[in-house]
Amino acid sequence: MASAQRVAVSGRVQRGAGGAPLAGAWAILHEIGMRGRGGPIDSVRTGANGRYTLTIARADTSAVYVVSSWFSGIAYFSEAVPLRGRGSVELQPILVYDSSSTGPPIRVERRLVTVALPKKDDGTRAALELLELRNPAQATRVTNDTTHPTWTGALPHGVVQFQAGQGDVSGEAVGLRGDSVVVFGPIPPGDPKQLSYSYTLPATVTRLEVPIDQPTGELDLLVEDTAAVVSTPSLEFDGVQPVDQRRFASYRAPTPAVGTRVVITFPHGRFSAQALVPYAIAVLASVLVVGLVIALRKPAPDA
Repeated sequence: MASAQRVAVSGRVQRGAGGAPLAGAWAILHEIGMRGRGGPIDSVRTGANGRYTLTIARADTSAVYVVSSWFSGIAYFSEAVPLRGRGSVELQPILVYDSSSTGPPIRVERRLVTVALPKKDDGTRAALELLELRNPAQATRVTNDTTHPTWTGALPHGVVQFQAGQGDVSGEAVGLRGDSVVVFGPIPPGDPKQLSYSYTLPATVTRLEVPIDQPTGELDLLVEDTAAVVSTPSLEFDGVQPVDQRRFASYRAPTPAVGTRVVITFPHGRFSAQALVPYAIAVLASVLVVGLVIALRKPAPDA
């Protein structure tokens, strides 16, 4: 564990972009170590100008440091503190907002769907989706009960083993309702917030239809089975892209219309020389049987 010098972390808390400074709010410095371990290490109330200064007594270069501030029951976070061997750091302002359970719909700015090759043991395929959600309102979208999520999105029919992933939206606030993903966590205005989740395609699935149930700024597909056929209107093929020492066929559909059919058709199994072994054995056995019958029918030679 490497330790650096003492670091002073400064910044300010304000109400929205270009808004008034927030005085008297708690600014809390968090240390996040290996495997997510850690907690608050310093805190202070903001001044009349919304400013704060916190201290990292001995900075651990293997840890991540962030500053949070609570407003209207919701926690807002700064970007990660860049250490870089400096004794003082000035962070971008932490923007806080009023909250509301109503407003314009949350927008899907981008949706990336990644589908892996079938597993060798059971033939299932792992799929991962990464979405960017934007709140166009001036208030953080919240929900008052479990019947009205802050955002809902359709999943392909028949998928199993759904699991929420890491992102700006906490996985604890993401769930599954029928064939839909539901989000109950707050979604603040400003930059798009990332939502991720994964699921599994059963081995019997040979055709995957990605539903477009709401306006989407951009749809991107990464399909590791490059023999698969992808069809949808206005589809652009971006070639085969290397990703983490694997290769994916890349497709892009800008602003697909609601109701657009995005279909991925997988090939009927992959060629394998090992899969031909049983057939080769059967053919060889047939040849031997036929040869034995012919041999037995031949007359014995004279003495």
